Amino acid sequence: MLKSHKFTIGQTVRYTAGPFSRFGATGSFKVVKLLPPDGDEHQYRIKNAGEAFERVAKESQLDRDR
Repeated sequence: MLKSHKFTIGQTVRYTAGPFSRFGATGSFKVVKLLPPDGDEHQYRIKNAGEAFERVAKESQLDRDR
């Protein structure tokens, strides 16, 4: 059984893109939606103020913003 999501809607998180993603998509993002898990990992919909679109990120790609 999965634990609950580690982050909450509205929380600011630091996103680290994986090694295979396009351009440097790292930085501060706001969690806008909690998504169902993909396999054994929670997913989130996140938004960066400087981008016109939202991203889907796995919990392992996110960290508390410093």
